[in-house]
Amino acid sequence: MPELPELHGIIVLLMTGGALFMFTRDRIPLETTGLAVLLMLVLLFTVFPYGNIQPTDFFSNFGHEALVTICALLVIGKGLETTGALQPLASFMVRHWMERPKIALLITLLVAAVCSAFLNNTPIVVMLLPLLVACSLRARRPPSAVLMPMGLATLIGGMATTIGTSTNLLVVGISADIGLERMGMFDFTLPVVIASSVGLLFLWLVAPRILPDRSPLMSDTKPRLFNAILHVGEGSFASGKTLAEVRAKTENRIRIDRIQRTETLFVAKLPSVTLQPGDRLYLKDTTERLKEFEQALGTTLYSATDVEHPVSDDAPLATEGQQLAEVVVTRGSPLHNWTLNAARFSTRYGLVPLALHRARSDSDDSGDIGATRLRSGDVLLIQGSRDAITGLRDSGSMLVLDGTTDLPHTDRAPFALAIMLGVVALAAGGWLPISVGALSGIGLMLATRCLQWRDIAEALNIPIIMIIVASLSLGYAMMETGGADYIAQLFVFATHDFPVPVILSGLILLMTVLTNVVSNNAAAVIGTPIAVSIAEQLGAPVQPFVLAVIFGANMSFATPIGYQTNLLIMSAGGYKFTDFLRVGIPLTIIMWLAFSLIMPVLYDL
Repeated sequence: MPELPELHGIIVLLMTGGALFMFTRDRIPLETTGLAVLLMLVLLFTVFPYGNIQPTDFFSNFGHEALVTICALLVIGKGLETTGALQPLASFMVRHWMERPKIALLITLLVAAVCSAFLNNTPIVVMLLPLLVACSLRARRPPSAVLMPMGLATLIGGMATTIGTSTNLLVVGISADIGLERMGMFDFTLPVVIASSVGLLFLWLVAPRILPDRSPLMSDTKPRLFNAILHVGEGSFASGKTLAEVRAKTENRIRIDRIQRTETLFVAKLPSVTLQPGDRLYLKDTTERLKEFEQALGTTLYSATDVEHPVSDDAPLATEGQQLAEVVVTRGSPLHNWTLNAARFSTRYGLVPLALHRARSDSDDSGDIGATRLRSGDVLLIQGSRDAITGLRDSGSMLVLDGTTDLPHTDRAPFALAIMLGVVALAAGGWLPISVGALSGIGLMLATRCLQWRDIAEALNIPIIMIIVASLSLGYAMMETGGADYIAQLFVFATHDFPVPVILSGLILLMTVLTNVVSNNAAAVIGTPIAVSIAEQLGAPVQPFVLAVIFGANMSFATPIGYQTNLLIMSAGGYKFTDFLRVGIPLTIIMWLAFSLIMPVLYDL
């Protein structure tokens, strides 16, 4: 058994375990955990100095090249999203979905995987979700058969290049900091292409067959609101009562928009105003509540569009000009981590929230939609005019799942696409570091007005920044205090009787299990120094062990909480947690076995 590290190393290991646990708690914001970890590390090495570690060393991670690159690429991805640069490709895919759905699914998987090798997969998923939902509904096919395969294909494609995911960038950056040769953009593309060919075939041919038909989560919960009028007649309860007394009769649930007394006279909605026979009370509510108010107040219910005939089976309530839509809350959207009341949703967008589906069952729920703090993956059912819903969709700030119109498209789209291709080409050719190229790309997008500063602010994700800084800090502390060496020694001790290829396979599996429980960035950053130490103790090449961390940490297939796009997919497709297990576990096994067979051959282990 290896000897325990010194006290500082033990404390850092305990902090690492605590941080990984806190990262799994939905009730604790990721940014809060990240800040707590950073603060504890700074205080630990300030009060109890150790070796050459300075407390201020941890602050340098805010300027780490990998973090700068990740943020820059997120901003460039926002530019592609807001300009609609991928609109021609999306339109091409939509046409094929209507003609040849089987071939279209294969094309969708390939396009999603290839694009994810160069772009953050979140904007790709956001772009494709409404299109695929709309195409599936028009073709009378369940969206659940295509959405999960598409989302998992983006995770597979993201493994292929150094800029495919933030995980790749972090691992490559850390390995360079340790002293290893910096990996080029396509240095590990070959094993991913071989393994992904099997994984994508599974997603194309098998996954749609084993996925159950699911309806979108809000499809059975549509409490449509109706514009209606309550007519106050002689002898009704409301006649001669004040507005306050009328509200008290309905337990203050009735919300009156206006009171009409004559054709030209509207009475102020003061609590003390007395209602008279002939008054008309304009309101908006569900059918059930409107009928309840009619009975409680002794009034007569009319539809706002038909004031001649009381509501009955022959003259039902109507909602001309009103539409329903489902809005998914995404990270970086104006609703993320806000309540509808605080965000002034109804006032700002002219839309009425009707119902809310929580992405996670353990999320806090006050019972009041307006006062519930929204999180990534939550779905809102909204009602409003066609123009209001179209305006919300075209703003690009939220994911609207009705998919009835085209994506935003501007004349700046060619500039945005050219800038992104230029950044990739310069990095792939070795002419510019990806960090320099990405920052230059931001400057060009601002200069060409593909982006505005408010778009940059929306693209920068505080939780991602804090979790990366905290993970980098923990990884650095583990390396310097001997904690990483100790874990590596334990791993080697437990597997020393096995060949090196089996040990490598075990490391991939360990990282895969970890990334489906905690953040993939946290798993990768903490796992990289451990992988390097394992390779050195075995006397094996270091690069395949670093790649084992990259591949394992990217296989967030088996749980909806493994990656943020999984939550979006879960909401849009109406999936259950078990659906991810049904598809994700076989896909994980396929990819794990493929990498376990390919890596020893490619790296002569």
